[in-house]
Amino acid sequence: YRERIAAAGSLRAKLFDPAQNNCYRLVFAEADDLPALIIDCYAGYFVLECLSLGVDMRKKMIADALVSLYSPKGIYMRGDVAVRKKEGLPLENELLYGEIPDKILVKENGLTMSVDVKNGQKTGYFLDQKENRFAVRRYCRGARVLDCFCNSGGFSLNAATVAREVTAVDISPLALESVRANAARNGFTNIRTACADAFEYLRALRAAGETFGCVILDPPAFTKSKNSVKNAVKGYREINLRGMKLVRDGGFLATCSCSHYMTAPLFEKMLRESAQSCGRAVKILEVRVQAPDHPALLAAEETSYLKVFILQVK
Repeated sequence: YRERIAAAGSLRAKLFDPAQNNCYRLVFAEADDLPALIIDCYAGYFVLECLSLGVDMRKKMIADALVSLYSPKGIYMRGDVAVRKKEGLPLENELLYGEIPDKILVKENGLTMSVDVKNGQKTGYFLDQKENRFAVRRYCRGARVLDCFCNSGGFSLNAATVAREVTAVDISPLALESVRANAARNGFTNIRTACADAFEYLRALRAAGETFGCVILDPPAFTKSKNSVKNAVKGYREINLRGMKLVRDGGFLATCSCSHYMTAPLFEKMLRESAQSCGRAVKILEVRVQAPDHPALLAAEETSYLKVFILQVK
């Protein structure tokens, strides 16, 4: 375990400037030769997910390996993920070493973000979108930006560095509270929040005649099994159709799917159908994947799960 964690850490050391990014995925399960183990680093603190009985039995040993390699401030295990039930494991969190504050301040793309590793989604923050959030900045310069399913505001804050104004939309009041706190922490006054169901909010904006220079769609996975792919395609088609209709002529749509069952060809086909339905001419400018601290194995298709299409809509 120590040798494989060290090898994963050696790769991450090549990927990021710690002055700009001190949060990253240290271990990504099979992709780092450690199946069922996730380790995320947040500014000197580590958060684990032990997703199998075998790994859970070794969590203390894994914590000891992290201490010997990195001398962390604290190590926390998030054990509230549903897959643990299948292993007969309890859904409970546990402090494994040191101490963990309620909120951890991290650096992402030069921004200061507050991460709640105890109660936030996954291990506290969606680290896989780090480089995609930075890439979207170029399409937000001087624009009105709409960020749907904004969570704690990763895309919103990156957009706000160059945008005229940003509207961050999420159904969770707690998520929007985090957006506002992170905006204030970075001195942004050009971010407003809206607590709403994204599907309904997009419909209301269309009815009001609103348009945006850039629309960002980063929804949760609409499908987590093969059996629900057909319904998921309908959901993705509807949200992207509504998003495209709100993009001003020549503006941009950044749209994502984090389900590996929604393959890249299927996602692109869905986008083509959405464009045809709304009668817009759409160009693909970029097709992106998860950040390199979430490597994908060529031999394991499911490790390549995140798709981000950046489109120009006319």
